[in-house]
Amino acid sequence: MLPGLFASSSPSEPCYVPAMSDAMWTGVLSVFAIFVGLSIGSFLNVVIYRVPRGLSVVRPRSFCPSCNRELTSKENAPVLSYLVLRGKCATCKAPISPRYPIIEAVTALLFLGLGLEFSHDPRLPALWIFVSGALALSVIDVETLRLPTPLVRWHLGLTALALLAAAVATQSIRQTVVALCCMVFWGGSFALISMVAPGKLGGGDVRFAYVLGLMTGAFGAGTMLVGYFASSFLGLLVSLVLIAKGKMDAKQPLPFGCYLAAGATLAIIISPLLPSRFQL
Repeated sequence: MLPGLFASSSPSEPCYVPAMSDAMWTGVLSVFAIFVGLSIGSFLNVVIYRVPRGLSVVRPRSFCPSCNRELTSKENAPVLSYLVLRGKCATCKAPISPRYPIIEAVTALLFLGLGLEFSHDPRLPALWIFVSGALALSVIDVETLRLPTPLVRWHLGLTALALLAAAVATQSIRQTVVALCCMVFWGGSFALISMVAPGKLGGGDVRFAYVLGLMTGAFGAGTMLVGYFASSFLGLLVSLVLIAKGKMDAKQPLPFGCYLAAGATLAIIISPLLPSRFQL
């Protein structure tokens, strides 16, 4: 070990650890965010396909849905394998849905964007966990009109653990209390709506609302309120546009989960722009 670099030359001297420059930290974080985002996106594809079908997300290995052949490691490379295989299975030549590389790329972009905006924020790991689960749940909701309870519970648990670790690191009790209050508000209000007006909100939407309230509340009550109303506005706006174009019936159920996720994520992204007096 070199004296003066990582350890002092004598016990009485303080240890010197060279600081990483902002530019270097940004570069390292960007590469890390893209790599991890692509990997997580690949796993999200497994979750999106298997969870609604009641299959394990651990075993067996990834396989072709058409011929059931297990994929090799080279065929599992995020985005790249899709391009190399030209969107077809190497064995049966069945087309591979473009959703797979899109999910991987979107996850990487979300990780990169949030990483750059919240590069020095201890809540960043919780944010990455949140957007990963929100993306998977959104796609599942669009395809099946369901938000699987086990997946929502895992999402809530992992997000809560990451936020707890951030709160311990910063010793921010107030932030934790605000986040819990926001979780109760968003989830509780949705639960009340589902009881007063049965059929307006699904059980999955109510459970998902607790995750949204907790994550947005970690950035302040104002952020939670923006996410709360933005998600409802997005859902209403898209519904009206689809009904006006004749692509949706007024009584047709809406995959509200994806609009909830979008509204909450948007609120977190713009949270640094909100006036401090708007946050509690």
